[in-house]
Amino acid sequence: MAQEHSFATPGPAGLAALAVACFGFGAVFLGLVKPGGLPLLAAWLFGGCLVQYTTAVMELKDHNILGGNVFMFFSAFFMLGAALSVLSKFFMLAGAGAFIPKAAAAAAPAAGALVAAIAPAAPAAAAPVFWFPKPDAYVEGWMWMAGAAFLTAVTPGYAKGNAFIFLLVVLIDIALWLIVGQDSGWYGNPAICKPIIGYCLIAAGWLGIYLAGATVCNTVYGKPVYFVPKPLVK
Repeated sequence: MAQEHSFATPGPAGLAALAVACFGFGAVFLGLVKPGGLPLLAAWLFGGCLVQYTTAVMELKDHNILGGNVFMFFSAFFMLGAALSVLSKFFMLAGAGAFIPKAAAAAAPAAGALVAAIAPAAPAAAAPVFWFPKPDAYVEGWMWMAGAAFLTAVTPGYAKGNAFIFLLVVLIDIALWLIVGQDSGWYGNPAICKPIIGYCLIAAGWLGIYLAGATVCNTVYGKPVYFVPKPLVK
């Protein structure tokens, strides 16, 4: 008789991937990452997207409506969407993205700087001239508002988990609402808010790593090797 196998929880990998994003973004908000490091950050976020999407699907299959939906949302926007955003900003800053013909540039000259023709071998009269827009993060304030509101709305569900996972989610809630204020320009002094965002994300990342290790080791040994507090709400 064939032995039946079932999947183990992928939650620890999902938390580790979340920690990668938290550490990366935390370093950015603390001013430790220069523009040249943005493509590398995006590369790691693409990897995290694969992990979190897989985690989400498996958790939803196991009827974990809270963790599955949060991981699914994070895989799309905290990972994939953020990676594409980071790359877009890098290429705009580098003058290599969002190329538009000269005729369009003449209609909106204030939107960016003129750059050299991309076909130097062509005759000067025929060589197209392009402009690229400067990065404008204000639209992301509206996008992050949806993300912050979603995570805040489901945060009470984590009170049925242990205090560490609840604290992790609250820290990300705080960081996301401060990011909303920064990207929209509506509120928050950057000199004050950016360090708070950075440290909240890094603290959340360490909690994620701890919980990932606790879930794996406590399961392997069948006893509490790592301390995990009891649920806040039964």
